[in-house]
Amino acid sequence: MVFNSSIRYVNRRLTVDQIDIASIIAEVGTPAYIYSRRRIRENFHRLERAFAPLSARLHFSVKANGNLDILRALNEIGAGFDCVSGGEIYRALKAGAKARDIVFAGVGKTRDELVYAITSGVGWINAENLGELDHIDTIAAELGAEPVKVALRLNPEVTAQTHPYMATGHGAAKFGLAADVIRDVLSRPARYPRIDFAGLHMHIGSQLGDMRATLAAVDKLVALIQDYPRIKTINLGGGLPVVYRFDEKTPSPDGLAAALARRLRGYDVLLEPGRAIVADAGLLVAEALYVKRQAGQSFVVVDASMAELIRPALYGAHHEIVVLRQAAGETETTQVVGPVCESADVLGRDRQLPTLEAGDKVALMTAGAYGMTMASNYNARPRPVEVLVDGDRWWVSRRRETFDDLVRYELLTDPQANQKDPLPGPNQC
Repeated sequence: MVFNSSIRYVNRRLTVDQIDIASIIAEVGTPAYIYSRRRIRENFHRLERAFAPLSARLHFSVKANGNLDILRALNEIGAGFDCVSGGEIYRALKAGAKARDIVFAGVGKTRDELVYAITSGVGWINAENLGELDHIDTIAAELGAEPVKVALRLNPEVTAQTHPYMATGHGAAKFGLAADVIRDVLSRPARYPRIDFAGLHMHIGSQLGDMRATLAAVDKLVALIQDYPRIKTINLGGGLPVVYRFDEKTPSPDGLAAALARRLRGYDVLLEPGRAIVADAGLLVAEALYVKRQAGQSFVVVDASMAELIRPALYGAHHEIVVLRQAAGETETTQVVGPVCESADVLGRDRQLPTLEAGDKVALMTAGAYGMTMASNYNARPRPVEVLVDGDRWWVSRRRETFDDLVRYELLTDPQANQKDPLPGPNQC
């Protein structure tokens, strides 16, 4: 069975590129995130080709996966980066990105983060609050910086057909600015002498399988921007869908690109894909700890949980689950659950899997996006190892956390002592 160009069964063994996953797990243990660097690059180039009619510049959405080796690989093939915090900017720069290739977005940027972004020289700030504009203008003046290039984020009041937690463009969402607010800002640019209002931005959500909502939002953005001919850059955000179920299909991005090209002639276009680049390049491998039959059901308790992959608990998201080694025999309906002390810690309900035993290994597919970046230490669980595979070689990109890591930043001070340890300031970047 072939899942994509990098992940498939070879001689009944699940492989990434040319590496048998079981051989990796024998050395690094479980749970473990494993990514194909080759597949990530392939996905990036596929989107580049699809959006060639727009001459679009792709900025990878770091919130999808902030692994430094992945960011470095994308930087090497020409990606820019979409960052939503000072920490993500730091990671992108640490991976070798040029500051001018970074877009800083986010609905709640702190003043410290804005200082860090401006002093670092990021290429764009996507702004979505009037108070944020005041901060940017004041900081740029205090630093004696050149006018900061800003794209105002439009809330187009369009509801995307996706999970409600992923819809960001409707009127009740916290994101963006209403069209009349943007018009007011652009009608009096002299109020912000240190800001260069050079673009408009929008992003209406993730997993946008139906392009009608996207095009409706773009039409509203184009209608707005036509009144301001000096603005030549449009940032369309991300949201391109990926397949999480084996029986699903997603529309080719080529149709969306063609429809956008007809609407956006003469504009410089930025896109911010994340999931579409890394999701199907990664998987989470877990080991079966216990198998029990209860209330007419078969439960397999694995050593991965909602702490390592929160998407099923948070969104009701589906990740296909497969065994590392295929074997002949019957399957049974299985509840794949984690060890965390929450009833929500279910990774897969009613899955048809071979009869599993303790020690068997399974892989949760399409876990390269919003997996490790959303992982936590809930239940005092050390976060898992991350492994990169490229062709016939692999390496540990981020080691597994230890118990010592769990308490590394805690200060065990004597409450009777008068001595105080120095604490860092808030949000220091």
